[in-house]
Parts: sequence; C-alpha cells; structure tokens
Amino acid sequence: LMANRTVFFVSDGTGITAETFGNAILAQFGSEFRHGRLPFIDSVDKAHHAKRQIEHTSQTDGKRPIVFSTLVNEEVLSVIQSGNAYLLMDMFGTFVSPLEDELRIKSNHRVGRFSDASKSKAYTHRIDAINYSLSHDDGQMNVDLESADVILVGVSRSGKTPTSLYLAMQYGIKAANYPLIPEDFERQTLPKSLQPHLKKLFGLTIHPDRLSEIRHERRPGSVYASLQNCHYEVREAESLMRRSGVKWLSTTTKSIEEIATTILQDIQPERLIY
Repeated sequence: LMANRTVFFVSDGTGITAETFGNAILAQFGSEFRHGRLPFIDSVDKAHHAKRQIEHTSQTDGKRPIVFSTLVNEEVLSVIQSGNAYLLMDMFGTFVSPLEDELRIKSNHRVGRFSDASKSKAYTHRIDAINYSLSHDDGQMNVDLESADVILVGVSRSGKTPTSLYLAMQYGIKAANYPLIPEDFERQTLPKSLQPHLKKLFGLTIHPDRLSEIRHERRPGSVYASLQNCHYEVREAESLMRRSGVKWLSTTTKSIEEIATTILQDIQPERLIY
C-alpha cells in the first residue's frame, strides 16, 4: 500500500536531523517508503526548485509525498509551506516555537547543526575520538589505553569495530577494541595490556551460529568460520570475561544503536557529545 509513497527530507543543512527524526517516526508504521533527500536548501531559489521537485513526485506517484523539514530561514520555509500537494511536517516549527514560549527565550535559529563545526570544541573532540578509535582498532595499538573511555573485548567479528566507531562518531567517545583469541583462552587470563584497565572493559559476545555465518562470508570453508570453532571461542570468551568480572552483552539480535546505548549506561561518561 505504501510502495509508491515518497518521503522527502528537506533541510538547509545536511538533513541528518530531519532524516533521523523522520525515519524514527516512519518506523512506527512498518512500511517501506521511497526516500528523497534535499539538503542545503538555503535560498528562496533552491526552495522553489525543491518545491517543484516534490510536486512533480506527487503527480508521478499519484499520492501526496510526506515532507520532513528542518528549515530555519522563514523565507525559505514559507516557499515550502505554500505547497498543498504534499504533507509538510515542519519539525522546528513543531518543537522550537513551543519551547521559545515556555522558556521565554528566542532560539538562535542557527542554520545547520554543523554550520560552525570548524570552530566547535565538541567537533574537535569528536574527530579526536574517531582517530583514537581507528588507531586502537582490533588491538593494533596498546599504548595510551588510559585515555580510552571504554575498551571493547570479544571474539573476532562480534561487532567491536562498528560499535567503537559509532560511539566515536555519534558521542565523541574514545573507544578502543581488543580481540580475544585462542592464546588468551589457553592462558585463561586477559591480555596483559588490558589488565590494568579492567574497569574500562566491556565485552561483546554473539551466538555461535550467527558468528559462523558472519565468518563464512569473510573466510568461507575455514576452521576460523566453522561452527565447532565458533562454539569453542564464544564459550571460552564468555568464561574468561565472567572470571575477570567483565560485563558483556550479546550482539546477536541487537542494533549498533542498542549496543552503544547499553555501553553508555554502563560506563556513564561525564562527557557526551551530541
């Protein structure tokens, strides 16, 4: 029923806010939509062009598109508001105006979340966190672990790298990650480089069946990917983390967002960047 319904995300910046919020709302309806992204609509001329594009889509689809907007400039917004061939969801108008009334403060009406990124201290922290997480990926660097906000441990392909990068990019968290390997299981101890940082460790595990599927995509037919080996590694890794007092969660059915949120609840960093 929704196959020919198009959703547009219109913004005078990157459109990330509109798309994130809009998709969160659309997820409540369990349907798939065609997406149209219209970022950097920061002039009246661009707004007219965007409006024509949306109205043309309305004629082509035979149904009104849904438009999520985070436009700040009132002249630009008024152009989009003047159309009636689509459903407009003005997100700033919905939330900012009531807050202005409640707080009795006029918002700064800044165009775009990243418009002054180069001068932002928070942005610099985010870049530093990304660089840190990249250089401390998969245990490739053991120095400066004291600077880490969290150190993720777990067997290979359990989700450590994408989670580390998500924490860095989304929240400015310095996340190192370290693989637990058969040599660690034979010694029955955590790697020496991690032992001084036990309070920063957080473990990721995964169901052996799912782990085998993921590893077969990377190295098909290998011992590394065999179900028997995956059962062994997951069992030993969980046993090692349990003995060491490391909290962990299973990534088998969880999204990166869910994993990251659980980790943040556990480490409760004083500084978070949004």
